[in-house]
Amino acid sequence: MEEIHQIMSRYDETYVTKSLGTVEELNEFTGTFVKDVAEIYDCLTRIRNIERNPSGFSLDDAPILGLLTRIWKLLKEIVVYYQKDNAEIIGILERPLIEAAITAQYLLRSDKLVIEDYRKCSYKDRLRILREMKSGSHFYDTKAGKRLLNSVLEKMELEGFTQNDFSEQKRNRWKLQGKTFFEIFKEIENEDLYKYSYGIMSESIHGSWNESMDWGLQKNDDKTFSVFPFYHPADVRFISPTIRFCNDPFRGWLKRIECEDKYLTETLDWIERVNTRIYVIYDQKYDGANG
Repeated sequence: MEEIHQIMSRYDETYVTKSLGTVEELNEFTGTFVKDVAEIYDCLTRIRNIERNPSGFSLDDAPILGLLTRIWKLLKEIVVYYQKDNAEIIGILERPLIEAAITAQYLLRSDKLVIEDYRKCSYKDRLRILREMKSGSHFYDTKAGKRLLNSVLEKMELEGFTQNDFSEQKRNRWKLQGKTFFEIFKEIENEDLYKYSYGIMSESIHGSWNESMDWGLQKNDDKTFSVFPFYHPADVRFISPTIRFCNDPFRGWLKRIECEDKYLTETLDWIERVNTRIYVIYDQKYDGANG
C-alpha cells in the first residue's frame, strides 16, 4: 500500500493539467502515467487478505492472479517500447494483454468448474507430448525431452489430473466453455469494441497482408511497394485505449479476495479519469499530421 501512496503523491491537479497542454506534452506524460499505472497493478497483485489466504492462493484463485500478473508485466514492456517510440512492437504486445484482461474478467464472473475448465484447456498440446512419449518418440530420450516431459507430469500431478480427465475439453475443441474468444469478449465488453481493438490486431491470417502494409512496407507513387525499414512512432492512441480493458479485472480481484478498500477503489477510479482525460484531450488537439 505504501508503494501506491508514493506513486500517487507525485500527481496533483496542477501537475496533471500542466502536462496535458500540447500533443508533445501529452505523449510524454502518458508514458510516465502508464508506467506508474503498471506499478500500481503490480502492487495490487501482491495484496492479500491474511485471514482468507494465510500463505497463498488456491487453484480456484491462482489462474486469475496469473492473468493479472501477465497484464502488468506486458504493460511494463509496452511502456518501454512507447518510450522508445516504437508503435509496431506495442501492437504485438497489446494482443496478449487484452486476452489476459478479458479472460480474467470472464473467470471472475464464473464458478469453480469454469476455472477448472480454463486450467484443463491449457493441456491440449501437453497431452500430445504424453502420447508421443508413449508411442516411442526418441525425443524423450534426450535431456531436453526429459525436461519437457517432467514439466508436464509435475503440473498434472500438482492439479490431480490424469490423461483421462479431459473428455469435455476434447468435445469443446479445447475452447473455454466451448466459446471463441469473440464470444467471451462480447459477454464482457461492448461487442463493437472487438473490431476496433483486439479484432484488427488478430486477423484470421496472422502476419496478414494488411499488417505488412501498415508496418513493413511503404507505398510508391506507381502503386508498387518498397521496404519500410523503420519503426513507426508511438503516441497516445497506441497505449491509452488499452488501459480501458485493465482496470475492471483488478477491481474484481480485490472484491474476490476480500481486499476492497476505499483508497484502492479511489486509485482505480483516478486511473480511469486521467486515462479518459488523456485520450479526449489528445483527440481534440491531434490534427492528423503524424499519421
